Amino acid sequence: MPSYRRRDGRACDQTREIKIQRGFTNAPGSVLISSGDTVALCTASVVDDAPDWMKRDGNVPTRGWITAEYRMLPGSTKQRKPRQDRPDGRATEIQRLIGRSLRAVLDAEALGPRTIYLDCDVLQADGGTRTLCVSGACVALIDAINSIRASLPNPDVYPLRDSVSAVSVGIVEGSPMLDLCYVEDSAAEVDMNVVATGKGRFVEIQGTGEEHSFDDEQLAALLALAKKGTARVAALQREVLADAWPF
Repeated sequence: MPSYRRRDGRACDQTREIKIQRGFTNAPGSVLISSGDTVALCTASVVDDAPDWMKRDGNVPTRGWITAEYRMLPGSTKQRKPRQDRPDGRATEIQRLIGRSLRAVLDAEALGPRTIYLDCDVLQADGGTRTLCVSGACVALIDAINSIRASLPNPDVYPLRDSVSAVSVGIVEGSPMLDLCYVEDSAAEVDMNVVATGKGRFVEIQGTGEEHSFDDEQLAALLALAKKGTARVAALQREVLADAWPF
């Protein structure tokens, strides 16, 4: 297999150093998370009301909902990124990914008629912002749910069935790589983002041949790397949450 030397000296199957700091803001759940030079702030806020679309035609909701917003702050890139009142196409796609990923493990009835907003703001971007935000948002979400545990419809039934983590993988100069930085991502022949549960089940796989097609063997290699990476992130999430880990 072709050999590619990474600029930071990592092996092909290594993630960058991942750090998670809980309680970074006053929100019920807040996390400052970084993977190498990519840094994001993920917060989870609770509104004790179901979204309006659940209440149409006189419906009285008994279920809850999780939704997400994603932005890259003006100073997150070397050239200033204009501040936007509304998300552009890329941000819309990413925030939908974040919301879908966490709703995949949600027990909406157990949450009750309330809405949890996940706000993910990229402070510094060096590749892998969407996957980092999924992983950080999961920790923030768990802290937010724990803060309202006593007011749940049944406090003995936890509203999440599992944790969620995500990583990027890709093929660079013929070599499968885990957790791509921006330089690697921009040069990748194949680019993929993978979301998985703590038990190792896939939630979402986004894969594209940027410059080349890829075969079954390469796909299997990328998924194996992604499983290894998501498992490492899940272990870190559990370690950081410690006694607050609900599963």
